Amino acid sequence: MPQAYRQLNLDERRRLFRLVDARVPIAKIATSLGRHRSTIYREIRRNRIQLEPWLRRYRFHEHGYVEGYFPVTAQDLAHERRQRLSKLCRDASLRDHVISKLRACWSPQQIAGRLQLESEIDGTLCHETIYRYVYGPEGRAADLYRLLPASRRQRRPHHARKPRPSFVPVARSIAHRPTEVASRQSFGHWEADLLIFRRQHGKANLTSMVERQSRFTLLLPNPDRQSRPLVSRIGQALAVLPAGSCRTITFDRGTEFASYPLLTSQFGAEAYFCDPHAPWQKGSVENTNGRLRRFLPGERNPAELAESELEDIMVTLNGTPRRCLGYRMPVEVFNEQLVDPNVECASVGFAAAYASKSVHASHHRQPPLTSTAPFSAC
Repeated sequence: MPQAYRQLNLDERRRLFRLVDARVPIAKIATSLGRHRSTIYREIRRNRIQLEPWLRRYRFHEHGYVEGYFPVTAQDLAHERRQRLSKLCRDASLRDHVISKLRACWSPQQIAGRLQLESEIDGTLCHETIYRYVYGPEGRAADLYRLLPASRRQRRPHHARKPRPSFVPVARSIAHRPTEVASRQSFGHWEADLLIFRRQHGKANLTSMVERQSRFTLLLPNPDRQSRPLVSRIGQALAVLPAGSCRTITFDRGTEFASYPLLTSQFGAEAYFCDPHAPWQKGSVENTNGRLRRFLPGERNPAELAESELEDIMVTLNGTPRRCLGYRMPVEVFNEQLVDPNVECASVGFAAAYASKSVHASHHRQPPLTSTAPFSAC
């Protein structure tokens, strides 16, 4: 297999300079450096200093004219030639077009794909070229990263996250979840996720849980993300619900939910997990987390949240009419299911008591808002 071509380095150029100065024939120089003679001819021709004819009458050095082959100068000339400007740096019109589309909230993939269809724009490029320009010197000077969908100041390297073995067996994949869960026609199927806050506030977080049919929401405080205490806390909250009120729970693949077998062995709830990088498969709790940010922005310290404040937030969420429920309240739908003869209500317990409290309190008090962001439509 032939070797790949290598550019001459500075040490080889210094040896070449000494041999040329000693007037050694090019063929012998090539043999000495282990290069083809064409490489030596090309190196001298491209990187030697040659004065204009009219300048040769002036003597710049006591030993002769300042022209010829010099190793450091040759290294600098070769380096400058290899520093090719990107297409967006060379083409001002293409650059302006790309920046205008970034300001119009287009992603680099959309810009590159559309350029292949537009005949009035001269030139095409790939999305990687746009990313390199945005995170290059010119793009950073203009803060173009702010125009990207994720607005990351530093670009995440390709394949930066090494794949790790999953703790989720195939039988617990969302593909094996009962089909009745997706239709939302049956009661007792929950989704759960963590609500994370700023790192400087420590490891404290909240578990948000949503019943898929009624959109009834529970919030559970956690001091950290250790799996066993966190999952046990979920089980304890569900244990006081009437029998049949919790049949399945859908999680993402965060390691904080690795102790999911506790839910089945101790509380009788079957756990299922979304596919990797597919949080939209538990859209109810993701939507609820967005609503919760109105009351609990990332700047809040979850360790300072009083139990009464969390209760007020749950009361407000469960007592707010929802378009997806025909403008009924989640607590109303939840209560209807609790008295459904198909649900075994051996003891009403926490859920019914809390539900009654929610209906009454939602008309009298609202938690203080920390943001003006509106609720989503459903």
